Amino acid sequence: MLLQRAPRSTLRNGSGLFKSLFHSTPSARAQLDHTHQFVVVGGGAGGLAVGSWIRRKYGENSLAIIEPADTHYYQPMFTLVGGGAKKMDATARPMASLMPPDAKWVRSSVTEFRPDENYVVTADGQRVGYEYLVVALGLEVKYDGIKGLQPLLEDPQSMVSTNYSPLYASKTFQNIQRFTGGNAIFTMPPLPVKCPGAPQKIMYLAEDYWRKHGVRDETTVTYNTALGVIFGVKKYANSLLKVVEERDIKLNFQRKCVEITKNEAIFENTQEGTIETYKYDFLHASPPQGPLAMMKGQPISDEIGWVDVDKTTLQHRRYPNVFGIGDCTNVPTSKTAAAVAAESAILKTNIAAVVKGLNPSALYDGYTSCPLITGYGKTILAEFDFNANPLETFPFDQGKERRSMYHLKKDVMPELYWEGLLKGLWGGPAIARKIMHLGTRE
Repeated sequence: MLLQRAPRSTLRNGSGLFKSLFHSTPSARAQLDHTHQFVVVGGGAGGLAVGSWIRRKYGENSLAIIEPADTHYYQPMFTLVGGGAKKMDATARPMASLMPPDAKWVRSSVTEFRPDENYVVTADGQRVGYEYLVVALGLEVKYDGIKGLQPLLEDPQSMVSTNYSPLYASKTFQNIQRFTGGNAIFTMPPLPVKCPGAPQKIMYLAEDYWRKHGVRDETTVTYNTALGVIFGVKKYANSLLKVVEERDIKLNFQRKCVEITKNEAIFENTQEGTIETYKYDFLHASPPQGPLAMMKGQPISDEIGWVDVDKTTLQHRRYPNVFGIGDCTNVPTSKTAAAVAAESAILKTNIAAVVKGLNPSALYDGYTSCPLITGYGKTILAEFDFNANPLETFPFDQGKERRSMYHLKKDVMPELYWEGLLKGLWGGPAIARKIMHLGTRE
């Protein structure tokens, strides 16, 4: 039996259990501003995917989504924006246009979780009650984790940028175009990060651009990563090492960026415990990342601040009517939109089971994907599971650079995101994988 599951006899009454819990605190209930069968915290990919499904399955007025932002961004496209292959406008849509019909949109952020009393508190003081809670808050990009980074990002004249924000991704391509040679440095922070391949994908695009525009011969390209490997899955790491060698890219492991000045980047060599300084003429920085600061100490969080769920069922370990999805959880897989899609399929099955009084039965295998763009028109499609074993969809070797996979990333995946995932209609490629492999793979 999975650790977080309540005993079957306890869960058998289904929603009745949670209704009894919910109605057992009349003093707290009297203070609630409004209540819903389902509350989703977060209007990112995970929140909208599950919320859209909840609305269709459980009807109008069953759902509230708590989200303060007016704009939703398709973040996987930021790399292509930074490389000049897409415009920032293509990544953004009004949040109102994506909200499930008849869902109550609470335009605020959550500041406190009260799972023992089945409600959350928002920044504007609302107490929102629920029977079932889905937490899809994402993570925080910590720009202050590298000293000096933020003012250089904001300076339009600096040659420092990052693709991890819609505010600065366009600046990346502007700087790529302005660059006339010298030292170009790309950084990778310690895990976890959104899409661990993103810090090097922009490097390959920039290197390809400079090669095409006669700047490469005057340029030293360096990738300084805080990790001990170029990628966590051996098959794809081997392919990337070949790319790095063929393109004469300098690769330094266990180099953690700690400070950036106007002309220098300072790294900690975590293996030797020393400090190294690199002069740069172009710098793409990937800031450290982690759980939202407000999540530290919340009753639904682990000691670090991640939502504490079972990695296979995505049900909370202590509160059986609470679920988590996406970057905000402590599920040990790479934090990507592909992982969100696969997790959403698991959540749909398990939420429906719990509502009926059953134990969660669908088990997440850790599937995630990272389309590793290695140049304009070239991509290695990495797909893998919890154990870093390849879990490939197509019946050919995905460890090779392919134009078809580039167009999948650039042209097909955005449509799957907007028209499939966010509407709760796309749960990842598991079915397609079985078909393409004639049923030989799960």
